[in-house]
Amino acid sequence: MKREIIHALEKIVGKEQLATSDEECACYSFDGTGRSFIPEAVAFPDSPGQVSAILRLANRHRFPVIPRGAGSGMTGGSLPVRGGLVLAMGRMNRIIEIDAANMIAVVEPGVITGELQAGLAGHGLMYPPDPASLKFCTLGGNAAECAGGPSAVKYGVTRDYVIGLEVVLPTGEIMTTGVRTEKGVVGYDLTRLFIGSEGTLGVFTRLVLRLLPLPEAGETFLLTFSSLREATTLVGTLLRAGLTPCTLEYMDETAIRVVRDRISLALPDTTRALLLLEFDGSRAEVARQRRHLDHLLKGRSLTCRRAENDREKEELWQARRAISPATFAIRPDKIGEDVVVPRSRIPELVEFTTSLARRLGLTILTFGHAGDGNIHVNIMIDRSDRHELDRGLAAKKELFQRVLELGGTLSGEHGIGITKSAFLPMEIDPVALDLMQRLKHLFDPANILNPGKIFPAG
Repeated sequence: MKREIIHALEKIVGKEQLATSDEECACYSFDGTGRSFIPEAVAFPDSPGQVSAILRLANRHRFPVIPRGAGSGMTGGSLPVRGGLVLAMGRMNRIIEIDAANMIAVVEPGVITGELQAGLAGHGLMYPPDPASLKFCTLGGNAAECAGGPSAVKYGVTRDYVIGLEVVLPTGEIMTTGVRTEKGVVGYDLTRLFIGSEGTLGVFTRLVLRLLPLPEAGETFLLTFSSLREATTLVGTLLRAGLTPCTLEYMDETAIRVVRDRISLALPDTTRALLLLEFDGSRAEVARQRRHLDHLLKGRSLTCRRAENDREKEELWQARRAISPATFAIRPDKIGEDVVVPRSRIPELVEFTTSLARRLGLTILTFGHAGDGNIHVNIMIDRSDRHELDRGLAAKKELFQRVLELGGTLSGEHGIGITKSAFLPMEIDPVALDLMQRLKHLFDPANILNPGKIFPAG
């Protein structure tokens, strides 16, 4: 990056808020994919005005700008694949307002998701989206990827709670979208357009969030099965019966095997799958759901354990939370996908991954948010073994093809980034894809903001 650009950036954010050394830049070169691209500089703005000035400078000098939250994304959305400037938003981390009367929060993009949730509890309120990385991921990054989480089965995903934005456009203009009311249909819904756009259409500098009352009560259950199909089939049965769990998580036999030695929870030796089930709401509603669950489970060949207190609840959650780090005991690398299928097709998807693993000689494990059909498929590989990597990539393509055949989608919460961009035309029809690319060009004619993401090369 030319010295004149570095000097201009220093004038905008201050010399102490601009990193240019190789060591500092390396800290912002990677994300949850494990891939790395070194930026030419990293800026730490603390106001919309600074973000605006940086983007205007980028348009004059034609260098890429890559917005970054906590770098916890799983598809490469915050990677500086074409160099340029990483825009680290961590200094913009203020909770500006909690309007308890109207159940609204106004926050900056660098606020940690879990910290907002903890702060709202004292007001008797909750912000439902709960990605696995909530202890360190940021609300701006969540909005950019439209993050979900275990609670999505009942409460929905990030787009259902962002009702307004302050956004700096790629050309530097500052724009507000949305409302602070429950209803609002004036003009196009630009707020929804930005949510899930992966930092390609604008930089969030303020988010207006819809909140909900904190549930009065909750109960947690662990169901273990000796049959994989029985577990996946039961998901649809429970939901069709009128149960409304706030969490319905699934793990297959391979996932259970890799965590068994890392948890204190004793699982039956015959366990081939498990479901982690939670209800929340008023005490009367939770009690009603528990009775309904007991009735539905009568006569079934499974075990059901109910958490009696918070300690036991944490124990039941151990297995689910231990999966991601435990998988690397199998192979040093993984191709992790977050596909979604209609809930009724989950058994077919899981059986397909089992046969795919056997046919290609790979270890493939499945777990995730069974309540909304969002299954995480981890294809375990050693990238240093070229033949194994090729088999893993072949498995990924076959997985995507089967998901679409089942009426599903290639991503439920991780986004496209760079790891799925080549497969976008498999799902998006040519007219829609062309319109998306024209929208990107309309917002960002110089292709300054997060280039190389979402769309296939060329």
